[in-house]
Amino acid sequence: MSIEKISVSIPADLMGDVRAAIADGDYATASEVLRDALRDWKLKRKIAALEVNELRRLWDEADDGEPLRDGEAVFARLLAKARARQDSGGA
Repeated sequence: MSIEKISVSIPADLMGDVRAAIADGDYATASEVLRDALRDWKLKRKIAALEVNELRRLWDEADDGEPLRDGEAVFARLLAKARARQDSGGA
């Protein structure tokens, strides 16, 4: 893994949190704190993308050829399909 050095400016209150995490022994350096925060940020973005993809899948599933203009109607169709699957023993 190659390492690239950058300079980051953060507000004093956040820097205080970073220093406290180091003082508490949670991290050894400010770089470790930032790397951990960036990993969390990356995971959050990945989860958000998965949620959007799941919503698209559900929307497509609700589309039975009729215009999908009414949100309540869409959710009613999804609920009916889910109940039908449940009643038939499907997943």
